Amino acid sequence: MGLSIAVATGLYGVSFGALAVAAGLTPWQAMALSLLMFTGGSQFAFIGVIAGGGAGVAALGAAALLGLRNAVYGMQMSRILTPAGWRRAVAAQLTIDESAATALSQGAPGEQRRGFWTAGLGVFLFWNLFTALGAMLGDALGDPRRWGLDGAAVAAFLGLLWPCLSQREPVALAVVCGVVTALAVPLVPLGLPILLAALVGAAWGWWGRDPDADAQSVKKETKLPAAVAGEDAP
Repeated sequence: MGLSIAVATGLYGVSFGALAVAAGLTPWQAMALSLLMFTGGSQFAFIGVIAGGGAGVAALGAAALLGLRNAVYGMQMSRILTPAGWRRAVAAQLTIDESAATALSQGAPGEQRRGFWTAGLGVFLFWNLFTALGAMLGDALGDPRRWGLDGAAVAAFLGLLWPCLSQREPVALAVVCGVVTALAVPLVPLGLPILLAALVGAAWGWWGRDPDADAQSVKKETKLPAAVAGEDAP
């Protein structure tokens, strides 16, 4: 799963490289963005502002705003991976939509870690490789949207999402978030629709939680076993 989503997403890097050069960046600048920023949504937001005549500060602000979602992923991935030392820095750089989604779609902890590193490293390799290819070829590719590579990335995400839609509540949440995103696209700047959908999902989880179940879970986790306490547990 990690390899398939890495290939599908990496191919889309051709579009970013070509569009970045068309927006006025040099091939080296386009490749630097993929190497250092390495979060596709933020990169497209950045060059979208540049192409529209916006200042570099505005482009950076748009990219940073959209990149906030990676901080949420980072908290989840830190809990799953528990990285230390240099692995923590590498894991932070590789925490993107694809690596987080691949990890969270697995059940066993070992498979979660395997999915994260496979997807993260795979996307990093292919994304940078095809960004360079798109930037170097430039106008020779024509309109990169006609290749349908954006559809490949979407299809990969749908493949990750589909197994989770086995109950009514996830299906309902997916439909609501999809409607919110579709309605927001023509009304708000690039990148914000997905953040609005994320807020809807967070609100859904917050209002739908069971306080009694949460209290029981905390009580169970904090209860000291009799074997450890050295006496009968109360």
